[in-house]
Amino acid sequence: MGYLNFTKYLYLLAALFAAFDVVTHWQDNPKPWISVGIALVSLFLYFFRNHFGKKFKNRQNSSQP
Repeated sequence: MGYLNFTKYLYLLAALFAAFDVVTHWQDNPKPWISVGIALVSLFLYFFRNHFGKKFKNRQNSSQP
């Protein structure tokens, strides 16, 4: 189960990499809209996994005697 805690940070790393790509290539034509989308989806997945990871951990801790 430990690798699931690690994967949320991979989403955050992907978001940072995509955001860096957007900042460095924003003046190009066409605009890097794919990188913007990847950054937004990666940020959403990071926060989604973080929220539900905490929720499941709290549920597991409360069910133990």
